[in-house]
Amino acid sequence: MEREYLFAVLIISAVIIVGAVSLVLFNSWQTPAGASSPTLYTYHITQTYPHDTSAFTEGLVFSNGELYESTGGYGTSSLRRVNLENGTVQQDFLLPNQYYGEGLTVVNDSLVQLTWQNNIGFVYNKETFGLLGNFSYPTEGWGLTYNGSSLIMSDGSSNFIFINPTTYQKVAQISVHDGNTPITNINELEFVKGDVYANIWLQQKIAIINPQTGTVKGWIDLTGLYQSTDPNAVLNGIAYDQKTDRLFITGKDWPNLYQITLTPKA
Repeated sequence: MEREYLFAVLIISAVIIVGAVSLVLFNSWQTPAGASSPTLYTYHITQTYPHDTSAFTEGLVFSNGELYESTGGYGTSSLRRVNLENGTVQQDFLLPNQYYGEGLTVVNDSLVQLTWQNNIGFVYNKETFGLLGNFSYPTEGWGLTYNGSSLIMSDGSSNFIFINPTTYQKVAQISVHDGNTPITNINELEFVKGDVYANIWLQQKIAIINPQTGTVKGWIDLTGLYQSTDPNAVLNGIAYDQKTDRLFITGKDWPNLYQITLTPKA
């Protein structure tokens, strides 16, 4: 009887130990070592520029002193070169009516533009806007940026899709998350100092994301930057001037483009 009792005690003890170890491992998996909450930022407007109120901004990029913009809408989608100082369109290319323009980025001497539900992207000569080619993808096209080695694309889900800039084939995919919460509706993208800045559709904030892990490192609260009674005139448009460290923000049909600086919230 004593042996049976001792055996039972040992079994119960083993179960408790295994349970405790499993709980520790589960918690370790749920909260990685060194994990911390995202930094929260507010903004300060340092300069305000005019922006075309007919530009339904879907992509924005700044390169070598030039501002390029992709606009959306069936029959109104375009690729544009825009004068930063006065907002005038210096050069444009109108997409055929069946295409809805989306994300835009610069790769060397070319511009790469996505379309929304057409499953096709276009590659243009950066100077002439001449069409150099196209490529396909199976998802919707939302945002696009370039990190120097890969195109990074969003499709409205919580994923970043990495694309080879020469073959335009998918090479990797990661999920974007704030802690254990997936971040969906990721829209316009910009590569800034090793991170990806991402508009979240219908929200007045931008996520700062580590592109290697998908972890949200920070949130930029842009509440009050621009108010509109038009529900479609949402925040969407991030451009970064690497040479002068300037960050530009605008939205769909907004009258202004803003140069801002960021300050961590207290």
